[in-house]
Amino acid sequence: MENKTILREWFARVDSEKTGSITAPQLKSALAVGNLEFPLSIVQQMIRMYDFDRNGTMSFEEFIALNKFLLKVQQAFADLERGRGYLVPDDVYEALGKIGFMLDSPAFYTVCESFDQKKNGMFRLADFISLCIFLQSARNLFNSFDTAKQGRVTLDLNQFVYCTANCRI
Repeated sequence: MENKTILREWFARVDSEKTGSITAPQLKSALAVGNLEFPLSIVQQMIRMYDFDRNGTMSFEEFIALNKFLLKVQQAFADLERGRGYLVPDDVYEALGKIGFMLDSPAFYTVCESFDQKKNGMFRLADFISLCIFLQSARNLFNSFDTAKQGRVTLDLNQFVYCTANCRI
C-alpha cells in the first residue's frame, strides 16, 4: 500500500462517517481485511504512536506515517522468515537491527518473552509487528524525556508512572 492514491481510497472507505479521521475499531477492521489481526489494545497503541495531534484518532497523514512504519516492519520480517511464515529469536534480533532497534541481550530476551504469544519461539508477523509497535512507542516516550539526546534519562516517580501507563499494551 505504498501509493498515496490507493491509501487515500482505502482510508476513505474506512472513514465511514467521513470525519477525516478513523478510530481504533475502524483501523482494527481495516487491518483485518489485510490479514493482520490484532487485539484492540495493539491497534490503540498504533494510533497513540502516530497520533501527532493527540486527538485519539488517526488522520490521513498520521495513517500514512503508520503505513510507512508497517511496511518497514513487514519488509524486515519478509527478508528473514525464509518461507516458514515465522521468525525465530535470532531472526527477530536481526530484523530489529534492520529497523533500527539495537537492544542488549536482557532487554531483547525480555521483549521476546513478552511478545511470543504461544511461547514456542516462533514469531508470526502479527507478533513481530506488535513487538515493534511496543519498541517504537517505548522509543518515542524515552526520547521525550531524553531532551539532551544522551541515551539516558532520570525519572521521578510521577514520570515513571506516566511512562508505564503510556507503554502498556
